[in-house]
Amino acid sequence: MKQELLHRDLSNGLVLLGERMPWLRSAAFSFLIPSGTCYETPGLDGLAGMTSEMVQRGCGDLDSRAFLEHLDELGVERSSSITTNHSSFSCAMPSEVLGETLKLYCDMVRRPHLPEDQLDDARQLCMQDLRALDDEPSHRCFSELKRFRYPQPFGRIAQGTREGLDAITIGSVSEFVKSRYLPKGSILAVAGNFDWAQLTETVEAELGSWNGQPPSALPELHENYGSRHVDHATNQTHLALAYDCASYESPEYYQARALVGVLSDGMSSRLFTEVREKRGLVYSVFATCFSLAGHGSVLCYAGTTTNRAEETLQVLLETIHSLKNGITTDELDRLKNRIKSSLVFEQESSAARSGQIASDWFYLGRVPDREEVCAKVDALTCDGLVKHFCENLPQNFSLVTVGSQPLELPNGAVDAQS
Repeated sequence: MKQELLHRDLSNGLVLLGERMPWLRSAAFSFLIPSGTCYETPGLDGLAGMTSEMVQRGCGDLDSRAFLEHLDELGVERSSSITTNHSSFSCAMPSEVLGETLKLYCDMVRRPHLPEDQLDDARQLCMQDLRALDDEPSHRCFSELKRFRYPQPFGRIAQGTREGLDAITIGSVSEFVKSRYLPKGSILAVAGNFDWAQLTETVEAELGSWNGQPPSALPELHENYGSRHVDHATNQTHLALAYDCASYESPEYYQARALVGVLSDGMSSRLFTEVREKRGLVYSVFATCFSLAGHGSVLCYAGTTTNRAEETLQVLLETIHSLKNGITTDELDRLKNRIKSSLVFEQESSAARSGQIASDWFYLGRVPDREEVCAKVDALTCDGLVKHFCENLPQNFSLVTVGSQPLELPNGAVDAQS
């Protein structure tokens, strides 16, 4: 069945998107609000996450307990997350309760109770998330890398800081909702089995009168390069490495994504094979693409022992640069099959599809259909990927190490092509 993107722009700036999947019995939505970490008040790092926690503690006619119990009664699977740009609320449910669930979340973003007597409870939950970074080395490394590579306000992490969380008051939460929970820049993406006419009627009735000033413009992003060490008493060393690549908005994104796939997609990838299996240097190694404010980066992680950290960094860099020596047909075929499989699996999940629709619209202002994505994937060739790599050699490296001994990038890797 051919995909059809349904699209409605509300007069207040909210974008409503839909894709019908009538073979499913479920429906899902992703609601992106322009209230991510980059909009936090200076000195209140963690405000976006704490506000997200507070708005879910009762709204409209329902107190905190009644709100959650009602969602449970409806059979709603729900989650929330904070990114640099957005506070995101996602729900998946039986299709027949989509309208009722949407009304609850419209109340939540417009009329949250923000109970002051629950502020400390919300703070403690956020503190737990912050402390949990110490138990997830890759997350800790990437958080430190984000702080280092991207200057404020882009470098803030969703978990915030201890000082920032301690400083948040009910007044700062209320002001953040008032100034940042806005229709302009918000995206509501729905996928699954639903009626478009009923959906638009519900959204217009619940959110049509929502208003507020558009989010303030952000400064231009200028990345930082070089090496940074975070001292941590352990026999392990965790490395997070970043270098430039095409951003998600770029026409060359699929070439960049494919190169990272050759490096890191699956247990046959080069990083897994060369760094872990052949050398036995690490217990975990992977790479991924990341885009922020029109800038693209490849982010790599490796976890190793302190005495093998320098060798790990060297082999990691060598493996990345090995792409210029050629890509095999087997590597490319495996990558294409994995990408196409993910598109098939997405068609079985309304939740996955609604999230992808919202993300595509934010980055691209449109939603590519499966045929377009498959055509771009099919057009990838071994020679074309090598050519792209050689024309865009890795440069502008940022390295963060967490452990007892610091590491430095080799000469020439920081701000020049190597």
